[in-house]
Amino acid sequence: DLAVIATPIQTVPGILEQCVERKMAGAIVISAGGKEVGEKGREIEERIRATAYVGKLRIVGPNCLGIIHPRQNLNASFASEMPDDGGLAFVSQSGAICTAILDLAFKERIGFSHFVSIGSMLDVDFGDLIDYLGNDSSAKGILLYIESLSNLRKFMSAARAVSRIKPIIVLKAGRSKAGAKAAASHTGAMAGEDAAYDAAFKRAGIVRVDTIQDLFDCAELMAMQPRPRGPRLAIVTNGGGPGVMAADTLAHHGLEPARLSPETIERLDAFLPPFWSRSNPIDILGDASEQRFQRTLEVCSECRDADGVCVMLAPQALTDPLSVARTLAATMKDLQFPVFACWMGGKSIGQALEVLNKAGIPTYETPERAIRAFLYMVQYAKNMTSLMEIPPRLTRNMVFEREKVRSLLEQAPEKGFMPESDAREVLLGYGLPVIRTQTAKTEEEAVRVARDMGYPLVMKLHSPDITHKTDAGGIRLDLRSEQDVLEAFAQILESAHRYKPEARIDGVAIQPFFPNPDLEILLGAKKDSNFGPVIVFGTGGIFTEILNDRALGLPPMNRLLARRMMEDTRAWSLLQGYRNRPAADIERLEEAIIRLSQLLIDFPQIAELDMNPLLIKEGKPVAVDARILVSPPEVASPMHLVISPYPEEDETHLVTREGVRLFLRPVRPEDGHLFQEFFKVLSRTTIYYRFFSPMKELSSEMLARFTQIDYDREIALVAFEDDPREERMLGVARITGDPDSITGEFAVVVGDPWHGKGIGSTLLQNCLSIAERRGFQMVHGVVLSENQSMLALGKRLGFEMNRVPNSNEYELLIRFRNRSKVTAQ
Repeated sequence: DLAVIATPIQTVPGILEQCVERKMAGAIVISAGGKEVGEKGREIEERIRATAYVGKLRIVGPNCLGIIHPRQNLNASFASEMPDDGGLAFVSQSGAICTAILDLAFKERIGFSHFVSIGSMLDVDFGDLIDYLGNDSSAKGILLYIESLSNLRKFMSAARAVSRIKPIIVLKAGRSKAGAKAAASHTGAMAGEDAAYDAAFKRAGIVRVDTIQDLFDCAELMAMQPRPRGPRLAIVTNGGGPGVMAADTLAHHGLEPARLSPETIERLDAFLPPFWSRSNPIDILGDASEQRFQRTLEVCSECRDADGVCVMLAPQALTDPLSVARTLAATMKDLQFPVFACWMGGKSIGQALEVLNKAGIPTYETPERAIRAFLYMVQYAKNMTSLMEIPPRLTRNMVFEREKVRSLLEQAPEKGFMPESDAREVLLGYGLPVIRTQTAKTEEEAVRVARDMGYPLVMKLHSPDITHKTDAGGIRLDLRSEQDVLEAFAQILESAHRYKPEARIDGVAIQPFFPNPDLEILLGAKKDSNFGPVIVFGTGGIFTEILNDRALGLPPMNRLLARRMMEDTRAWSLLQGYRNRPAADIERLEEAIIRLSQLLIDFPQIAELDMNPLLIKEGKPVAVDARILVSPPEVASPMHLVISPYPEEDETHLVTREGVRLFLRPVRPEDGHLFQEFFKVLSRTTIYYRFFSPMKELSSEMLARFTQIDYDREIALVAFEDDPREERMLGVARITGDPDSITGEFAVVVGDPWHGKGIGSTLLQNCLSIAERRGFQMVHGVVLSENQSMLALGKRLGFEMNRVPNSNEYELLIRFRNRSKVTAQ
């Protein structure tokens, strides 16, 4: 089954050929000396890759420590000891980090379900392992140490799927330029801009930690304790100072300790000394005995004020750390929220820490470490809440002039930015709010344009060679007469020639002047070398770089994602309105971000796009400057994206054999309310046939599962009456693929009022056609024996039907290679 290769790397291709001859399934290549040492090593790796690919042999490595699976007593690594069996899976690119984590695990009694050193990722990468670990119930949480990523689209797809069912914690090295360079030389792959990684991890529901210590601390808490439901933390301490430090750490992250209810305070008053803090942190004073700790912890465990408890102890003459540890271990076990300890001190607390670790209670040396570990778990809980939200719909329809924009981009220069007039037309073609602008090459034209447009006006330099007009003295504001226009025209041209004598000057651009805008915003995009197009939102104007207030997002976007991106900036509080300034029209800003997202989806040749500033005036956004840089795309749309966009090509209008006119389209994230309404028309029998159990309503988790579609992995079509006046859902079908999109499982349900009209057949046939087009080899599903209409449909469509032994179920299976092509109606 498995070969472990630790010979000089130049011998590895030949050894792998022998493995292929023996039809081995996998190999761990521990040998170093591949791409990380240069071209010669890269050539050897290519030979290894080619040999493995031909022989269908999967490889972990090279340049790795190996893998450990404690439950199977497998240590296929050069680590000398076997860690305990546990619920954490750890995957690392660095062998040194692996050995450090192992050493910590022995000290803190942390157990692992899987321990994998992935090395240079010649074959098996992070995406493969996340998929594998997501389907292994023994792995309750996943820890990753990442220096670089390969196949970003696969990674994002896997992480978005798995993070919904178990936490993924990442330490990504290479935040600084020096760190990124070191990571590149270490792994042989360039690291991308760190902010783009932040945006990607957040989109995937991954929690990113900052340091190795944070990763260790998170691992300990995640391995030993349940997830918190929220950020409310009760802090029990026998010293005021440590409690203050814990509260300060919470405050640094914008939080405060949990508020104690009057009932909780009353219960604590009954036994605590009169001088206890009577608030949270709960300071039970320096003479606290183990009995006082015990009674306080019992109150905390029974009250509903907190989502977690941090127990802090500083060694004092009247407090025995070991007795308190035993009390804590006995009192706070089997709770539904996390309990962790901060035992401060040295030799006097050694035995106490052993007791706590054996009891599964994480221990931390400082308040800051304890609180940060808890907050990372809170972030995961917050991520889960966000992933379950259904985004609202836009109240306006969006129409895009794709052909017009395609023509403009094809005319763009190979080097440098598009003419501003063309850039504005591109934005207008996608419905982005752009201020009225006219150009003038002469003074006479400028005066004529000014008369037509009306005062006051703004005049700007129009030059393809000068990007930052302010630096060149190329902007004049508040022009109120012909004389102002003439003077501004002369001054701008003179300043531009002085700033850059060789620059081409195409005249000036004239726009209406908006005095005293409420706010200046930056909205733009940049093509990242790893993640493709990345949207940027933040504070705009001439101080953009200095303020550095920005948030990044990855297309495709919806209203919920757009709002979250805005909320991550300091500008968000200003957008709510301040002093006598009105609030911005948030939906219009969300719409602008969505429109920009669609532009980036449709045209991978856009390398850079800048709307700065996007003025907010009386709540409405309008772009007054636009720049677009075009470069030849490396791949066609949508393969330039790391998240698959809505597959518009799968929309279709058709008529069933029974004469029903239908509109079929893929499921959208905003379809939650349609699914809720559709569920109401399903009979108990139909619900039972679809879900194999009774069900009264769709939970928020199920709604998210049914509507938050990964279009790379899942085919999900909904059927509507082909009537633009009403959007009424008649049925839905889906095929959920495995990570490699080789096999898939189908499901279909039609509302009871529309049974027998060919809707289910039409939906499933179209899903099968898409699956075959994407390269699926097989689709299967399980059908109850009493569901005769579904069994008849399966037979009609060519499914094999096999009775599942010892059950009342049939498995339906269809293989695409062994039958004639599916033709959708």
